[in-house]
Amino acid sequence: MRVSLLCPYSLSVPGGVQGQVLGLARALRAIGVDARVIGPTDGPPPEPGVTTVGATVGFSANGSISPMAEEQRVASDRTLEALRAFAPDVLHLHEPLVPGPTSAALLGSDIPKVGTFHAAGEAGSPAYKALRKIAETAARRLAVRVAVSPDAREMAEAALGGSYLVLPNGVDIDAFAKVNPWPAPRPSVLFLGRHEPRKGLGVLLDAWTGLDRDAVLWVASDGPETAGLMGRHTPDVEWLGRISEPEKLARLRGATIFCSPAVGQESFGIVLLEGMAAGTAVLASDIPGYRNVAHHEVDALLVAPDDPDALRVALRRLLDSDRLRAGLETAASEHVGDFSLHRLAERYVEVYEMAIAVGGSGMPSIRA
Repeated sequence: MRVSLLCPYSLSVPGGVQGQVLGLARALRAIGVDARVIGPTDGPPPEPGVTTVGATVGFSANGSISPMAEEQRVASDRTLEALRAFAPDVLHLHEPLVPGPTSAALLGSDIPKVGTFHAAGEAGSPAYKALRKIAETAARRLAVRVAVSPDAREMAEAALGGSYLVLPNGVDIDAFAKVNPWPAPRPSVLFLGRHEPRKGLGVLLDAWTGLDRDAVLWVASDGPETAGLMGRHTPDVEWLGRISEPEKLARLRGATIFCSPAVGQESFGIVLLEGMAAGTAVLASDIPGYRNVAHHEVDALLVAPDDPDALRVALRRLLDSDRLRAGLETAASEHVGDFSLHRLAERYVEVYEMAIAVGGSGMPSIRA
């Protein structure tokens, strides 16, 4: 089977959708599928099997800045040319209605299509509502529609109609087993995510102030809030900037706690699954997207979003109790196996076969 996976966001920039596209392609290849990725990149393709359709520019979307194709017409032409050259049996469009490679393939190709919808929450609704009739018509070209969570399905159903399979995102569990933990001379808490309001880094820094524990906070990545947050001069914080994927995995393995204090607009807690796969205790906000994968006091601690006091109490609990951390880590290691990319790839092969059987004209999918 030959599959093209299309992504509207820069594959050079870390992100939830981009990570899923690249990871799923690798998992598909591991089980014998000829999987190629098409999407914009900023610089050379990040790994083999990726065809770039040009550079990106930032667009405001879903409370964040999305790196989308700068030259939409050029990206569309390059996408269709890449499809003609590869001649896949099926297309897998991630965020199929987002302008760029995915929408170009959706409207410009008769190859059978699977569409995966990632977005959830009110932030994603205006775009669907503004172009509802056009979007509904375009979505009918999908043979099978997939949502990554019940929240993502609910939003897509309300905006576009149709029915959707729910297939959760996956994590490369084997990748963590091969990584040596990053050395940490004292207890460490790791934050990963763009420095913007919805990710809650400011809340974490508020909680860190007055923590009164011998620990260090590792802050990775950057964003529009970086300068202001660094200007607080919060003690015992190491600002790492953007880090490589190997360093990210190593720091996840080496951290005492992985903390994700997002305040909302998260459709799926893939970052929590990565922390679980790394064998690290997970502390996160109690928001719908994170409740898709984490269970309070079982495999993670979940606290009220945008509440520095509650977050500080939870940090102290985890830092003070080896037993609590060990219990969460053990339960998480068992739970995360349900979300392996290998299993997800096998499920998607079944979905691809379903789409091929339907054909290129598209029709609403059947919910499972």
